[in-house]
Amino acid sequence: MAAPQDVHVRICNQEIVKFDLEVKALIQDLEQSAKEQDKESEKQLLLQEVENHKKQMLSNQTSWRKANLTCKIAIDNLEKAELLQGGDLLRQRKTTKESLAQTSSAITDSLMGISRMMAQQVQQSEEAMQSLVTSSRTILDANEEFKSMSGTIQLGRKLITKYNRRELTDKLLIFLALALFLATVLYIVKKRLFPFL
Repeated sequence: MAAPQDVHVRICNQEIVKFDLEVKALIQDLEQSAKEQDKESEKQLLLQEVENHKKQMLSNQTSWRKANLTCKIAIDNLEKAELLQGGDLLRQRKTTKESLAQTSSAITDSLMGISRMMAQQVQQSEEAMQSLVTSSRTILDANEEFKSMSGTIQLGRKLITKYNRRELTDKLLIFLALALFLATVLYIVKKRLFPFL
């Protein structure tokens, strides 16, 4: 039966592998979203963010490997010491168990720290993705609004052009009506004042 600390270490390892896979998936999604950006400045900004996450992920993987290596070396050294020293096995076993417990505890703490770091990186990647989705939605909304405003402006331009034509027509009709009125008044005045002409 496995010791409780062994189970704890195994659980930590499983969590680290899970977080590692999640981080890789989020980084790939982020990279794909960056490549789909139309604006070059946004594209470069997102690619820089992706590069930072990749570096952090590699750093976490290196820390995890170092912790595993330290654990293996410590266990190997303890086993060698136990094999080489033949006297007082009871005392050696007690010392070995205490050393193993301390080493296991230190490794567990180290793995827990790496697990927390990877969980934090997953959270940061998710926040970056959420920010990207929000900004994309805002850009799309703004684009739709600009399209709507463009349609409204074109309609307004047509109405103004139509109004200007109608105003010109109205002025022409008023001028003609005024000319006809004046001509009629002159004709009536002429007939009244000079009936024989």
